Amino acid sequence: MPQLDDAAISEVIEMALSDHVSFAEIRAQYGLRADEVQALMRRALKPGSYRAWRKRVRALADRRAVYK
Repeated sequence: MPQLDDAAISEVIEMALSDHVSFAEIRAQYGLRADEVQALMRRALKPGSYRAWRKRVRALADRRAVYK
């Protein structure tokens, strides 16, 4: 996992929370795989916020052919 400063971590979190940014875009910009983004989100967010984010990502992925 690449070393990221606080500003980059905040940007990754913002991108991951966005419904308009895919994991592929995050990987292209920061070099983080989807599982690394999930681990970062798990560490950075409160447990309930992390669960809500994962639930939303899973639900949107089921509805769209290409998503996160």
